[in-house]
Amino acid sequence: MIQYNPKNWINLIFSVRHSDTLRILWKQLFYIGGLTALLVYAEQHLFHTQLFEKLPTVYQLLGFVISLLLIFRTNTAYDRWWEGRKLWGSIVNDSRNFMLKINASLNKQEANWFKIHVIHFVRATKDHLRDIPYSELAGTAPNHVPLHIMSLIQQKLIAHKQKGDISEENYLALEKHLVQLIDCLGGCERIKNTPIPYSYSMFFKKFIFIYVVSLPLAFVVQFGYYSIIISVFFFYVLVSIEILAEEIEDPFGTDDNDLPIDVICQTIERNLEQISKI
Repeated sequence: MIQYNPKNWINLIFSVRHSDTLRILWKQLFYIGGLTALLVYAEQHLFHTQLFEKLPTVYQLLGFVISLLLIFRTNTAYDRWWEGRKLWGSIVNDSRNFMLKINASLNKQEANWFKIHVIHFVRATKDHLRDIPYSELAGTAPNHVPLHIMSLIQQKLIAHKQKGDISEENYLALEKHLVQLIDCLGGCERIKNTPIPYSYSMFFKKFIFIYVVSLPLAFVVQFGYYSIIISVFFFYVLVSIEILAEEIEDPFGTDDNDLPIDVICQTIERNLEQISKI
């Protein structure tokens, strides 16, 4: 995730990063500009038709419709991004609370075992959401590594309860944090494995494509060659919104606008290390 100062308008306006849609779309912008230039030339020098004079009114109505669709598309994608952030915030909180209670209940050696395995769970969850094999924990090769690690933690916790190292009250409190960690894992999997329905996605893309490709027809009569600038600008704005929505609807990857999961994992590790030294 890109770290930036939202109050620094000048740098934000003129900076061009690798993920900037201008760098992604520059070829398409060139093509739409060329298409508009051809239409203007044909209308002014070859056909001189007045067929397109009424199109601006039609495109105003279509523009209203497409704006509603893009609002829905953007809000849906951002909701998924924000829900992912809340889930990882819960993972941070439950990891801290679990380790605080474990550290107060067991000796340093036993508490250190839980610290190591909670850190492994967090790292494995990150890799699991990115479809990366996790091999840092020796002897683990299951299909679902985070679930396997959590099973080990649960078994160890029950063993300490049976030996009397942890009271029934503390066990229930610790169990609650483990359940919440599993719930957060399941919530992240739900976001990752449930993309926007295929029919919606295809409709958005087709509608935007047809709209922006045919948009120059609405400007060539009134604006002439100035319609090249107008068409390119509208194309850039509309398609950029769709590209940004596609990027943030799966927030667990490594794109610039995805969640900073690596930083969150490092924060959890530092916090647990600090707690273990108390």
